[in-house]
Amino acid sequence: MSLGDDGYGDDRHMTRTRLPEGEFAPHAQPRRGLPSRRNLMTVVGVVVLLIAAIAFANRGGGDGSSGNGGSGSGTDKGASSRATAPTGTKPVEGKGASGLPSGFAHSEQGVQSAAANFAVALGSDGMFRADTRHAIVGAVYAPDSSAVRQGDLDKVYSDPEFLKKIGLEANGSAPKGMTFVSRTNPAGAKLVKYEGDSASVAVWYSSLFGLAGEGSNHPVSESWYTNTFDLKWTDNDWKVTGFTQKDGPTPVGRDQAASTAKEMSDAAEGFGGFTYAR
Repeated sequence: MSLGDDGYGDDRHMTRTRLPEGEFAPHAQPRRGLPSRRNLMTVVGVVVLLIAAIAFANRGGGDGSSGNGGSGSGTDKGASSRATAPTGTKPVEGKGASGLPSGFAHSEQGVQSAAANFAVALGSDGMFRADTRHAIVGAVYAPDSSAVRQGDLDKVYSDPEFLKKIGLEANGSAPKGMTFVSRTNPAGAKLVKYEGDSASVAVWYSSLFGLAGEGSNHPVSESWYTNTFDLKWTDNDWKVTGFTQKDGPTPVGRDQAASTAKEMSDAAEGFGGFTYAR
């Protein structure tokens, strides 16, 4: 199901989201039980640890862009971001062997769509399992970058101490009775630079991370980040050469009670993620 048609118009600098097929309607429910101060401190510590690990695994970036998107002589669209209009042009043609979308258009729209998809893939729970992690890295990164990045990411995501600190088993799975949640939800994409066969795209997103289940010491929390991806046109598709990450922009939290462990677990298992964005 899609919010509007599949296409996009000439104003291409605010994210549109395409939702999975089937019904996807949020339902407000009363929520109970504020997390304890101790649990909140644990969540903060886990998030800081994860972000440090990802920064380590992806240090070195691509073409030297900074966390704020860098600068270049190409197109800078940040000041004129407007909603897109449908045109009937589809932003992606299909899926590759890894199951991730592929065949992005060789255009400003296409590279933003690619960046939003790659943010979702690199922030998913599949990164915590060797087989799916290798498939994601191979699909997302350019061939001359994937081998190095895969080695760095393997060191982080297969480290028993790291996995233990975030509450996972040594193989990256959740403990019995728990549901592991690691999900990226793009809120917007901005074209920082576009030079035909290379581009820089900033993706602003919220991240859900933690273990849902009764007695969880790592409850699911929400954080906000901006990833700036460096991409190049390779083998008729967009691929990542590197990216940087920074905190925020972070909205003010509403005065809402946290859901119960069961409600959160049911939501994580019952609601599918985005197919692709923009």
